[in-house]
Amino acid sequence: MAEVLNLSESRFRALVKSGIFPRPIQHASCKRPVFNLELQQKCLDIRATGIGLSGQPVVFNRMRASRKPRTQRQAQQPTLEPRQDHAELVEALRSLGMTATSEAVDRALKEVYPNGFEGIDQGEIIRRVFLHVRAAKL
Repeated sequence: MAEVLNLSESRFRALVKSGIFPRPIQHASCKRPVFNLELQQKCLDIRATGIGLSGQPVVFNRMRASRKPRTQRQAQQPTLEPRQDHAELVEALRSLGMTATSEAVDRALKEVYPNGFEGIDQGEIIRRVFLHVRAAKL
């Protein structure tokens, strides 16, 4: 059930213990705790709405996209040269009310991310480039 809800097992158990999620029922033949279809639907509804079983609000943190062990993440070599086509970033900055050229975005990327930006969330890249270009214009 924890995997379906995109939660770690320990976090899910803690939320069941605190009454946010319903407790599983025990299967009669093997005494194993299970979530029947009704309990599964309740759990999915709680996850979607953020309102626990007793009506109390609960905040669910996002899980990281990369679940690789730390040693593998550190061993990856970052991209040293950013892409030359920054049409998406230029368009994202335009939607935020900023006019920036592809060259300005390229300069900002090289200054903000000198070792590359591989594996960094696009929203974070847009935010940092926006702040850097805005500061350069002031």
